[in-house]
Amino acid sequence: MSDTIVAISTALGVGAISLIRLSGPEAILIVNKVFSKDLTDVSSHTIHYGHIKKKEEIIDEVLVTVMRSPKTFTTEDVVEINCHGGIQVTEDVLKLLLQNGARLAEPGEFTKRAFLNGRIDLVEAESVMDLIESKTKQSRKLAISQLNGNLSRSIERLRQKLLDVISAIEVNIDYPEYEDIEEMTNEKVLPHLKNIQSDLETILKKSESGRVIKEGIKTVIVGRPNVGKSSLLNQLLEEDKAIVTDIEGTTRDVVEGTILVDGILLQVLDTAGIRETEDKIEQLGVQKSLKLIEEASFVLVVLNGSEALTKEDEELLHLAATKPSLVLINKNDLPIKIDTTMVDQYHPIYMNTKEEKYIDQIKSAIRELFQLDGIENDDFTYLSNARQIGLATEAQSLVNEAIVSIEKEVPIDLVESDVKRAWETLGEITGKTYQEELLDHLFSHFCVGK
Repeated sequence: MSDTIVAISTALGVGAISLIRLSGPEAILIVNKVFSKDLTDVSSHTIHYGHIKKKEEIIDEVLVTVMRSPKTFTTEDVVEINCHGGIQVTEDVLKLLLQNGARLAEPGEFTKRAFLNGRIDLVEAESVMDLIESKTKQSRKLAISQLNGNLSRSIERLRQKLLDVISAIEVNIDYPEYEDIEEMTNEKVLPHLKNIQSDLETILKKSESGRVIKEGIKTVIVGRPNVGKSSLLNQLLEEDKAIVTDIEGTTRDVVEGTILVDGILLQVLDTAGIRETEDKIEQLGVQKSLKLIEEASFVLVVLNGSEALTKEDEELLHLAATKPSLVLINKNDLPIKIDTTMVDQYHPIYMNTKEEKYIDQIKSAIRELFQLDGIENDDFTYLSNARQIGLATEAQSLVNEAIVSIEKEVPIDLVESDVKRAWETLGEITGKTYQEELLDHLFSHFCVGK
């Protein structure tokens, strides 16, 4: 990281301003070469008015912010140039900086430098992109909580508990002659590990809330043709997103939209009606519907209450029973002919898409099923992505193995191996230990200039 990087940090297009950012040991000197005023001796965290010039030609009228190491995001010298927000002028300024010694930054390289320089940890680095991509108030709160270090401190407290156990074991192994040191027998280690086990269980249990906040709830509406799926989608979205007709098989492909329930994003997909058909295009739609059920986090099963249950209905109920789902008996404004003894075990909502009051009932059921009220009032100290959850799960398994070993009276020095690995695994969450390939993959998903 001995070179100086540069990138456009605002979306490229016509706007009021655009921001070009540099970071590295030569950041101030490079900008000084093209700026109309001398920046070499200016104080840190100051703004300077002037012009970007190519020899005698004025490229743009700008404001330049100078921030000296180490009190910057990357801990390096950082310079930000506020240009006028035109495409050509921004590209001309960037090109001039590249010609004078800067290197074009890779995606996420500013944040990667902040991590490698110890300014932030890996959880905080991930939260930077989560904050940029947040689509709801709740996901913003989650990202801010992680950026402020709440999750990292929680993980570090667990690591400290494990380290206390490791230290006590090693003292007894290495210095058995010290009689005043409490012997760390299996019986004495066990309560400490069970306490850590409980903490990990709590964190992992809450991680589902973190995933829901960050990713939303992938919801699919399934049912036979003409049971009211598209009408339901339109009512949920409060717009005519899907075509509604009395002709069976109108929906051939997936129609989707998003709604908010207590600040949680529901990605709602209306699927093709599931039935046996000779129509090849409709067959493809049915196959896609079945695949979406497997991938969904939540399934809305729509049945026609004015008709008897069919084989397809029963198959859908069986599929939906394997994951969070809600059964809706539509068309209750018509005589009910469905076998209620078969469907009532699923605690369905009897409804019709002509009355909006039923949408509130559906949202209320979703709120209860996913315990959204609890998420709203919680502290947002959640694991929120597959990497974090996978590592915490691995650490939990190692602690569980250590507990089983103690209960089998395995020698304490062998138990220590699992405890050490659990400590190291939790360290990977915050980046205390990491692999270069992981960093390259993680930061490659960031914006250029962030």
